Amino acid sequence: MSEETDGIKLVMAVIRPDKLADVKRALAEAGAPSLTVTNVSGRGSQPAKKGQWRGEEYTVDLHQKVKIECVVADTPAEDVVDAIVEAAHTGEKGDGKVFVIPVESAVQVRTGKEGKPAV
Repeated sequence: MSEETDGIKLVMAVIRPDKLADVKRALAEAGAPSLTVTNVSGRGSQPAKKGQWRGEEYTVDLHQKVKIECVVADTPAEDVVDAIVEAAHTGEKGDGKVFVIPVESAVQVRTGKEGKPAV
């Protein structure tokens, strides 16, 4: 890894949709206001739910979640993770997960800047 990309991390979190506003606020306060948000569905330790529609029973085992991606260079990834965990925590199954991944390279499309300046 070059010095240009040393320290650049992708913090990716999958959380409950109703905690998004709290997480956005916490990230801004932690100095990481830039993020990408995607609506996703998945399953983990959260139990499946059974329901009934028009007399037919069905199982919902994929739960609606929000995936947040935040690339950081100047803000420590640990601070970003702490902000997400604190803001997204409810104590119930299905609160989510946070992953930290090293970024090999970064290029800003508009300017062509590379490495940390691109972030």
